Amino acid sequence: MFPSLSPAQEIGLAVLLVAALVWVLGLGHMLRDSRFHHPEHSAHNGLPAIPAQRGAGAHPMESVELTEAEEQAFAGLIRRIALH
Repeated sequence: MFPSLSPAQEIGLAVLLVAALVWVLGLGHMLRDSRFHHPEHSAHNGLPAIPAQRGAGAHPMESVELTEAEEQAFAGLIRRIALH
């Protein structure tokens, strides 16, 4: 193929080109499927992309008790963010 490349380099280049082609074809297939909705593939539409939040008492590691100063600091931070 190329006189300056060894056979191992030519094989590596061929493998790389085939992998790139497979990736591009897969990406095109994925984009085409997401652009055109197929009614027969609607089974996954019932699943939420982001899971629903659990209640406050779900797990002790998921809640933190704040001191009064921390609550005030957090409220001040939220007010500053809301103003921007």
